[in-house]
Amino acid sequence: MNGRVNLMAPEVRANPYPVYAMLRRDAPVVQVDPGGLWALSRYEDVSAAFKNPQVFSSAGVRTTTAPAWLGHNPFSESMIVMDPPSHGRLRALVSRAWTPTAVQRMEARIRTFAQGLAERLRAEQVTDFVETFAMPLPASVIGELFGLDPALTDRYKRWSVELSSVSATTEKDVHRHASIRDTVREMEQYLSEVVADRRVHPRDDMVTDLVNTRVEGEALSDAELMSFLFLLVVAGLETTVQLVSHCVRMLIEYPHLAARLREDRTQIARFVEEVLRFEPSVHGIVRVTTQDTPLHGVTIPAGARVLLLIGSACHDESRFSNPDTFDMDREGVNNLPFGHGIHFCLGAPLARLEARVGLEVLLSRFRGFSAAGPLKWNGSLTVRGPLSFPLISHAG
Repeated sequence: MNGRVNLMAPEVRANPYPVYAMLRRDAPVVQVDPGGLWALSRYEDVSAAFKNPQVFSSAGVRTTTAPAWLGHNPFSESMIVMDPPSHGRLRALVSRAWTPTAVQRMEARIRTFAQGLAERLRAEQVTDFVETFAMPLPASVIGELFGLDPALTDRYKRWSVELSSVSATTEKDVHRHASIRDTVREMEQYLSEVVADRRVHPRDDMVTDLVNTRVEGEALSDAELMSFLFLLVVAGLETTVQLVSHCVRMLIEYPHLAARLREDRTQIARFVEEVLRFEPSVHGIVRVTTQDTPLHGVTIPAGARVLLLIGSACHDESRFSNPDTFDMDREGVNNLPFGHGIHFCLGAPLARLEARVGLEVLLSRFRGFSAAGPLKWNGSLTVRGPLSFPLISHAG
């Protein structure tokens, strides 16, 4: 392999899987751009690193979410950047509000949101699927959970896109710095007002639950509350947008599956699982090594930033049969798209629910979809998906 692979190169963003295959085969531990991160591309190595925070510290996330030019970013203080024991304490507090019951009681509201949004997809007309359906669906759900102003859905979208782009924004991208700093300030001001309001005027929403949560008499601090709200608004929104978008992309790539799923809606959950493997929303998570770490004949130095390539791991030939084939009938469970070990995503059940219900609504209204122009991919080192997705919906 000559020279470093640049994972943000346009041709790699459009289709990273041949590059991932080359890395798994020829250079399973290697430095890549941007930033000279050390990339782990094999399933076994990525999974092992997730389960070993003593060597692969979660503080690595902070290096990509709070660079020097940005400085303060509550997202970079959330539990996603913490190792034990701090992580366990915060996750226990948050989990009290983020229960399966709280998620399941959202299904009827998700269906209502999806039905309203599906009406905006005019049959046989070109529509941007991200703008019309994939983004406002999870934005509406997050707004409902937190009791946020539904009129601000477009603002949530901008916040999510801006904050998720931090990982791929370099010191040289000075034209982006001020905009992202303004976004952080705007988010923090608005969410601080929401928290202050719930302390005085409790509601039946998750912010109130988080304010009132106690574990052995201990509550979340204001800073911890803010970091968790940033985490949910950014990570919970952006990853679900991409999941819903990728689901419809796969229906375009494999149009026979639309008919199959329309005939048997019970298969939609299985379809979503294969989309998560085949086109995961999260392609990489950063860790920092706490010591010199030998792996596959290479020594990763202490203090190095390591990119765990989830997108590559989900296509690893040693783990999945015919990994580059979309096969919704494949057996086995693959939770890696939602992380692994202590950092398995709390929002995974909600993301799966939104994707399933969204597809149920879309397939009840349309017989299928077709592409109506090129995709524009987002600019994030960690999350991969379309910023715009022009398509035509075909009446059922």
